[in-house]
Amino acid sequence: MRSTVSAYSRLPKIHKFSVAGIAATGAAVVAVAVAPHAFAADTHAAPVAAAAAVVKPVAWSAEAFGETQQAELDQHADAAAKAGADAAAKVKVDAERAAEQAANRSTERKAIAAKPAAPAKPAAKPAAPAKPAAPAKKAYADNLDGWINESLDILRAKGIPASYEGIKKNVLRESTGNPRAINDWDVNAVNGVPSKGLLQVIDPTFKAYHVEGTSWDIYDPVANITAACNYAADKYGSMDNVNSAY
Repeated sequence: MRSTVSAYSRLPKIHKFSVAGIAATGAAVVAVAVAPHAFAADTHAAPVAAAAAVVKPVAWSAEAFGETQQAELDQHADAAAKAGADAAAKVKVDAERAAEQAANRSTERKAIAAKPAAPAKPAAKPAAPAKPAAPAKKAYADNLDGWINESLDILRAKGIPASYEGIKKNVLRESTGNPRAINDWDVNAVNGVPSKGLLQVIDPTFKAYHVEGTSWDIYDPVANITAACNYAADKYGSMDNVNSAY
């Protein structure tokens, strides 16, 4: 009994209540189970003897129970302390990370503020006015009428006098309108420079009075007419004044 009381006295108050209840209950149960007949014969002596028989084991269990409870309380206290330390460490890490991010943002803002603004791009030059489209080239018929009209446009541009009627009458007399006509019997032919083309021009005269912008082919109808009219204007004032061989 003394060892039991000693162990019991060391337990906290809440543990003492628990051990007392366990001891009383255990004593009653064991008493009934071990000595049912004695219990019936002597209701006062049997329970006391039975209780005395089991006091020592119950006291040992109570001591172990108290130590176990104390260990669990210590474990809970350690766990709570560790959780608090972990939480404090996380708060510190989060605070340091937030401070670092704020410092980085401040540095970035300073760098942006310090960066010189890009120079404004010069205003785009106004588009050049569109060039007027070149007038379509005048078309001429590929016949005597077309050749005379084309020659007249060139002659007017060069300031060389001539008329449609004056050109046509001389063409019909000289070649009958054949641009490949050639005279191989007159004096020019005898001298080796036969007259050629619509207005029967010899090579030296064609070259001397050739009009720029026309062909150098003496048989070309437009080139032949314009060179002949240029020569007639120089010698006779105009092709209109020519009524025979010239």
